Amino acid sequence: MSHAYAAAKRGLKVLVCERTDQPLGASIRNFGFGVVTGQREGEMLDLANQSRHIWGEWVDHANINAKRNGSLLIARNQLEAAVLESFVENKVKQYGYECELLSEKEIESMYGGQFSRYSTILHGKNDQVVFSREALPQLINYLSFLPNVTMKFGTLVKDIDVDQGKLSTTAGNFDAEHIFVCSGHDYQTLLADEIQQLNPMVCRLQMLRVKPAKEFPLQHALFTGLSCTHYDAFRDLPETEILRLAMESDYPEFVKHGIHLLITPTPYGELIIGDSHEYSQFPRPFSSEAIDKILLMLAEETLGLKLDVIERWAGEYGSKGSEPYSIIKAGKFATAVLMRTGLGMSVGPALGENVIAKIYD
Repeated sequence: MSHAYAAAKRGLKVLVCERTDQPLGASIRNFGFGVVTGQREGEMLDLANQSRHIWGEWVDHANINAKRNGSLLIARNQLEAAVLESFVENKVKQYGYECELLSEKEIESMYGGQFSRYSTILHGKNDQVVFSREALPQLINYLSFLPNVTMKFGTLVKDIDVDQGKLSTTAGNFDAEHIFVCSGHDYQTLLADEIQQLNPMVCRLQMLRVKPAKEFPLQHALFTGLSCTHYDAFRDLPETEILRLAMESDYPEFVKHGIHLLITPTPYGELIIGDSHEYSQFPRPFSSEAIDKILLMLAEETLGLKLDVIERWAGEYGSKGSEPYSIIKAGKFATAVLMRTGLGMSVGPALGENVIAKIYD
């Protein structure tokens, strides 16, 4: 969708082929969390900020329900607090992160004092949340009505000729000036030989949608210091290494399953919580109840609320690259763009814009 939007706004004639009848992959199985705060300084931070701007265009064009109040990164203990304090001292101003530590008064006044037991909370001002399973169809609907865009859902692209610009699909054959392969974690249908050179892997994660026992109108994304060992913005801080070692000692199950806590609100008073991380070439379909219980326990402890599970699912995305994304130029007429980490919502819009701009501007 990012590539289609970038091409369409330049007046190009665009055909989108999608094998399913609607988005069913990584783009709707996630938190809808467009994270800026956790991005590594430099290119990834720039891509996330650029993507936030593009998301703003989509919110306006497609009437997408977005919460753009930022995120709250909660330190649950002194080790996590030390990471956040070090981040603010050593990185925030130097690299242009739009975030700040909240004062005690600000914490007490937020959500009726729900988080007043925490002394250290980082407010990431540029982070945002959308409800992915609705936002993506809304974007598709907007693009579908543009006169230069044609959508073909339920259409599998079986083969492409990268030297002639030809597509063979279940809906017929087409010619294109350029073909963009955005195949997620499908590494075997198109450009399989080229993609295999990347040694691709897939990450499988467990997710829950829950209903708080009492009304809790969350307007931010929430995560905790556990996530500091996961996001690159924090990983090179010495305090993060101390936290990681403590986690390995005190919470080996968290480390084993790659568990850290994220919470995002839906427009309906519910919360999406997760997640865990399991890496393989071919993920197995079976979920662990023990992992779900850990996630639920972490969320209830952090929020101070009882939560009832109303939905469970597994997320999957392409992962484990030496770089966060890969761009493969295949022949004269084709380019593949693959995310290699779970940041598609955060940087995908800018990737689409920049790939199209490089070719057509």
